[in-house]
This record gives sequence, C-alpha cells and structure tokens, in this order.
Amino acid sequence: MTTIIPPREHDIGSLVVRRAVPTIQARSVGPFVFVDHMGPAVFEPGVGVDVRPHPHIGLATVTFLWSGTIRHRDTLGSLQDINPGDVNWMTAGRGIAHSERTPAELREGGPPLHGMQTWVALPKPHEETAPAFHHHAASTLPHFERKGATLRIIAGTAYGEASPVDVFSDTLNVAIDLAADAEIAIDPSHRERALYILEGDAQLDGADIPARHLVLPDRGSPAVLRAKTPVKAMLFGGEPLDAPRHLWWNFVSSSKERIEQAKQDWLEGRFGTIADETESIPLPER
Repeated sequence: MTTIIPPREHDIGSLVVRRAVPTIQARSVGPFVFVDHMGPAVFEPGVGVDVRPHPHIGLATVTFLWSGTIRHRDTLGSLQDINPGDVNWMTAGRGIAHSERTPAELREGGPPLHGMQTWVALPKPHEETAPAFHHHAASTLPHFERKGATLRIIAGTAYGEASPVDVFSDTLNVAIDLAADAEIAIDPSHRERALYILEGDAQLDGADIPARHLVLPDRGSPAVLRAKTPVKAMLFGGEPLDAPRHLWWNFVSSSKERIEQAKQDWLEGRFGTIADETESIPLPER
C-alpha cells in the first residue's frame, strides 16, 4: 500500500527547508539518508542563503535546483556556482567542510531559490574515501521529454539512461516535471524508491498526493505518477544501505566512534580552511 508522509519544516534564517527523510516510516530510501526540499524562497534585497562553513563525513551531498543559484566553496579549494538543472556532487568521505551562499551579485532581485539537497550514505568500504567535489552542468545530464513529461537523470540509472555522476552504489535520482494531465511510469527496477512532490497536485495510481509530501510506492510494483496540475517531483532510491547508519549533526557513519572523532576534529580545526570564509558553524552542544 502506498505511504504518504508529510515532511518536517525547519526555518534556517531566510529559507524554509522541508525534511522528507529521515522519518519514522523512512529512515532511509536506498542510499539516501537525508532529503531536504529548499524553498521556493524569494529574498528581500540584500538577503540570500548564508550557510556558513560546516563539516561532513561518510556521505555525499547532492544538490539540484529548479531555480536560483548557490555558490559552493570547500576545503579542497572548490569554488562553483550551481544553477538550475546542474548537479553538485560532493563526496565527504573521511572529511570535508563547505559553505553555501547566494552570490553577492544576485542579492538585489535574483530569481527564487527552489531545489533539493540530499545526502547519500557511502557504502562501508568507501566511508573513508578521499573527499572530492564534482560539478555537472545541465547540458551533460541525460534528459528526455515525452507527452508532457520532462525527466532529467541526476545520478545513477533510470529509464535506460545513466548519469555521468560517479556513484558508489546502485542509485536512482531523477528530476520530473509534468504538465497538467501528463503522466509517467515510475521506474520499478530499483529495490527501494520514493517520490517527493515539490509543487502541484499529483496522483500515484489514482491516489491523490498533495504538494510537499513524500510518497513510498509499493516495493517492486510498477506505478504511474499523474499530474492534475503542473507538477515538480523528485524520484530517488536504489540499493538499501549495507549496514545501519548513525547520523549526528552533519556526520554519517556506520561507527559511533568515528562520529565522536569527527566532532573532535571539527573542534580542533582539522577539517581545513575555506578561502574567503572567516567564520564557521560551531559544533552543537547536543
């Protein structure tokens, strides 16, 4: 039976984030352990996203935008703007820190910010891999249109296409845009799947799905997503995790001890520095 789950809302300054995963019903979906819906946010002049430097271990962050721009900086020296349709894939591995901000030149009336940021837990053999950052422009991603449906393969494989993004396990990650009355079959070839409806009124196999909700289709069963109004959605999943994961703040690991070490490393400045950044997010007290 299809499960429909409302996300939890978090206000991070000028931006509302809706956390769809983890929940009680879905601690993870495939390798995805965090799924956040950002915006849509229209900023006052001079205001934007300002996520100060913060650390990660044991995961990869995946950022995809429908509108707006975010500037990424990290301890590897990366400096990259992500624009609509692009993918930023940052492998944290044994440790990386980064910041995410609205570019200064877009703080006087830029487009709304609207997108998804997800965390993919790395398989146990790769949890301590070297950190890396890769940007993939929209033009490099497989995409196709059919009868009012536009699909873009963000990462992994789907619908017979493969994204150029390097992944560490079987991964499903697709951006879906549907015109009113259009429909698309949901790829059933991955063991775990979920849909998040960012915008619009949708149906899955005839059941109404409100905007800003997570949907868990029956495992292994084909399903059809239909748009009652124009819809934006993200399809994600893949191979289940190879072991339980511990999540604390921005750290993901199969080992509680490794997370304790990451806490100490952040306190003592061992994650490195980021150019043009003079502040950082302190380690939470709990």
